[in-house]
Amino acid sequence: MIFLILSVLSSTAIFVLFKLFKKYNVNTLQAIVYNYISASTCGLLLYKKPTYLTNFINEPWFYVALALGFLFIAIFNVMALTAQKNGLSVASVASKMSVIIPVLFGIIIYKESVGFYKILGIILALVAVILASIKPKSNVKLTRSIYLPVILFLGSGVIETSVNHFAPDGNMPLFLSIIFASAGVIGFIMVGLKSFKAKQRFKRKSIPFGIALGLVNYSSMYFLLKALRVEGLETSSVFTINNVAVVAVSCLIGLLVFKEVISYKNWIGIGLALISIILVIL
Repeated sequence: MIFLILSVLSSTAIFVLFKLFKKYNVNTLQAIVYNYISASTCGLLLYKKPTYLTNFINEPWFYVALALGFLFIAIFNVMALTAQKNGLSVASVASKMSVIIPVLFGIIIYKESVGFYKILGIILALVAVILASIKPKSNVKLTRSIYLPVILFLGSGVIETSVNHFAPDGNMPLFLSIIFASAGVIGFIMVGLKSFKAKQRFKRKSIPFGIALGLVNYSSMYFLLKALRVEGLETSSVFTINNVAVVAVSCLIGLLVFKEVISYKNWIGIGLALISIILVIL
């Protein structure tokens, strides 16, 4: 469970950093590009074997990692568009509800156990995510640009499922490194084109924030994969616990650190999150 706890803490740290981006007026897109470079470097440092391109380019997971890098940056942009056109709450719920995809994949493909407590826990987890994610007085427009949250839901679910399914046990750090490197290259091209068109300069403050984001971003993925590889833990349980715990802890951090207003619905969501975790563990 230590890997799962570390993954939850790392994922929560991502949301904390995004809050700090707004506070210190950091260019989010630029910081995210540096984040991918930082995360990719982490993978290379943890990979203890020689990193010659010829050593792994023929591996069956290599091109999958490249494709996932493209999907990473694409879904990030979809998330931004969803938040702008449908509201932040819709974007949050759509991305978090996507946990149902890897959960169903684990049950159907991996033939994982399906019991009353587990099913009840998963259902409560989904309800908890919705209640905890909806902020007071949020402007939620479900009928406007409905295709965006649908794409976000499917894309986020495919990313989580694919990373777990294709990650090689022996080359996990390198696999993640290539994913982040691929996303970073595409991100650099996007930032370069945007900077050229809008005559927008690179901000130096984006670099340290991007590096910090990359460290926790890589850690969240790495520790989640390590938790998924622990014998006796099922992927459907790990994904459910990780997802709902991140939502609950993020809400509490928002209350205690950033003095955010938490509605009674959010509190109910946090309570249901704790109950769902207990039920899934049972």
